Amino acid sequence: MTAGLVLAAGAGTRMGRPKALVRDAAGRQWVERAVSTLLDGGCATVSVVLGAAADRAERLVPDLPTVSVVRAETWDDGLGASLDVGLAALSAVADVDAVLVTLVDLPGLPAEAVHRVLGAPPGRRQVLRQAVFGDRPGHPVLIGRRHWDALRSGLRGDQGAGAYLRRVGAERVECSDLWDGEDQDHATHCEPTV
Repeated sequence: MTAGLVLAAGAGTRMGRPKALVRDAAGRQWVERAVSTLLDGGCATVSVVLGAAADRAERLVPDLPTVSVVRAETWDDGLGASLDVGLAALSAVADVDAVLVTLVDLPGLPAEAVHRVLGAPPGRRQVLRQAVFGDRPGHPVLIGRRHWDALRSGLRGDQGAGAYLRRVGAERVECSDLWDGEDQDHATHCEPTV
């Protein structure tokens, strides 16, 4: 089984508020969009990692049996801490062979990109795939369970999986024909949550 993991713990300093509390101009919560996209793209379950404003943000996470919330107590240490907490939580679920990781601030991520990165590679526990946009690596990223311990041992501060993916040689999955892959860092792209 492949689980989805949405990293949504940060304070969103460039945004001016935690991105887990943001909605798009149509009124749809980013966190709800991310969860729906991962489920629609083929993930069996989704875990959402929350940190800054976690009590408020948790109310925005869809209340579904296939969706869970993980709290990153050290979220302010950076992206690496959030990814570490998410992988640790999924490690306790024996039937999860791989995790597909994305960020909450990618509201344009289409389910087709999730489906493409998931693909159907043999040996799901061994897989390591990353969406790319031309020469630029991005999200989502598919990480087979065999890689989790080695990846977690190298997570530091605001550095996520990038160094590990480069070192081990993740398979690159071109997604630029589906969307631009850009994250949203500024308030001009969104509306505050009421």
